[in-house]
Amino acid sequence: MPPKLLVITGPTASGKTWLAVELAKRYNGEVVSADSMQIYRRMDIGTAKPTAEEMQGVPHHMIDVADPEENFSVARYADAAAACVEDVLSRGKLPILAGGTGLYIDSLLAGRTFAPFDTALRAQLEERYRVQGGRALLEELAKADPESAARLHPNDAKRIIRALEVWLATGRTITRHNEDTKALPPRYDALTLTLDFERRVDLWDRIDRRVDRMMADGLAREVQALLDSGVPTACTAMQAIGYKEMAAALLGGGDTAAAAEQIKLRSRQYAKRQRTWFRRNRQAKPLLWDTEPNFADVLHRSTMYLEDFGI
Repeated sequence: MPPKLLVITGPTASGKTWLAVELAKRYNGEVVSADSMQIYRRMDIGTAKPTAEEMQGVPHHMIDVADPEENFSVARYADAAAACVEDVLSRGKLPILAGGTGLYIDSLLAGRTFAPFDTALRAQLEERYRVQGGRALLEELAKADPESAARLHPNDAKRIIRALEVWLATGRTITRHNEDTKALPPRYDALTLTLDFERRVDLWDRIDRRVDRMMADGLAREVQALLDSGVPTACTAMQAIGYKEMAAALLGGGDTAAAAEQIKLRSRQYAKRQRTWFRRNRQAKPLLWDTEPNFADVLHRSTMYLEDFGI
């Protein structure tokens, strides 16, 4: 049997950090973050990165492992997070994967392999896309991988280029690669607990209050410091919700209060997409809050699920 792993997930602002820490204290666990933005250093407030006080002495992994200027792929995350999980297991502790980036979680749990990245080839394909256009490259892809091409639109530059990159670099289509990967047995025996609110309006209210706290804690100063240090606005990290909107306001002489309202809107939209993603997992155990979180009740139900799971 594959080793056991606890997953705590759910939309943004649903209480994942709190539950992960509480269960880690009860079950001799360590937390492995599954948040695509908390990996970046110097980005603390806008990513709701757990503070030392919130961690309560529980070790957390996969936080502050990259600089904002870096492009951090899901493949890199899966490799690094798997090494963290194996390290936790080797010390006889329970790995607790906690976060809201569904693609990161699914990739790690499945033991998914990724086709190699060829930086030089990708640069060539990006230039060809710019000069020749998406339709020409999509027609080329259709000759090698008609299944992938049929799913893509000529404007989907990122996926067209990636599919061609895999084909030209490996001689295998990305469709075949993905099929072979899905056939692999799961890497871990995972229990997934999904936090959410009974009513969407209560989650929206919690998100709004979190953004207000971020503003009070100095989100605008944090983004300004990143800009002053030379972090380009086009990099992946600066496209994150909170940073993109605030950077635009600061660089354009805009209203940071208006930017905060945009951040609330974008965060609610993101939470909606997260809820859709996590509901696909029929095996996950839902933990639903009322209007205000009942911590004792959720902790009790989590404990029951863990005991049934054999932890």
